[in-house]
Amino acid sequence: MPGTLRAAVDAVADIGPFFAATANPAEAVDDSWRPTAELYADPEPLSARIEQVAWALGTDERRVAASITYQGLAARLVSPLLAVASVTGLVPPWSPATLHWRRAVTGPWPLWESADDAVRPPAADLPAAVAEVLVEPHLVALASAVRGLVGISARTLAGNAASSVVSAGRMVAQARPEAAGTASALVDALLGSPALAGSGTWARPWSLRRASCCLYYRVPGGGLCGDCVLIPRRAHRTIR
Repeated sequence: MPGTLRAAVDAVADIGPFFAATANPAEAVDDSWRPTAELYADPEPLSARIEQVAWALGTDERRVAASITYQGLAARLVSPLLAVASVTGLVPPWSPATLHWRRAVTGPWPLWESADDAVRPPAADLPAAVAEVLVEPHLVALASAVRGLVGISARTLAGNAASSVVSAGRMVAQARPEAAGTASALVDALLGSPALAGSGTWARPWSLRRASCCLYYRVPGGGLCGDCVLIPRRAHRTIR
């Protein structure tokens, strides 16, 4: 089991693009990195990201672009942390002050955890520790920042976060079957947090029916996601 933060982050990077991050202290020489706290406080980079997503999707509905932007960024924030905790039992600091992002023209924004690369013991209550580090400091803060720019409901964004959480857990379970039980426990804790409670109905192993819609169906050529509330229950498919 990786004992350092850098090794733990590297151990899960191959699960997928949204799981790749770095804790390499050498990244400190790159002054393009910005703390995620700045993303939640400064409207400019988040507004620019929403415009970029709107252009990529071919939509002029800012509310739709804001929803998809939030879901992508939520998945980016959730995936590496959930994977590291599931696979190694370690919880990176992942605070808005130490977790950094930088712009990218395409694909998910790169992430760098700048905290000191020290040996970190496993958390005594892993699900509670992950929820504490992730939900209010990041998912709630990001939702507040998005809603400060665009008129979109908190319920929609909570559903987006829930979908990102379940999808990340499913991918961890598929890539690292030995960590599936831990991933499931972490997803349960995250969906049970006050901010995400009621955002959807989760049936183990990885079936989610959201209580809201991400609005992707309003994108030209878009449709309904597999976990969408708009899909009739009899036709609702299990996410696998």
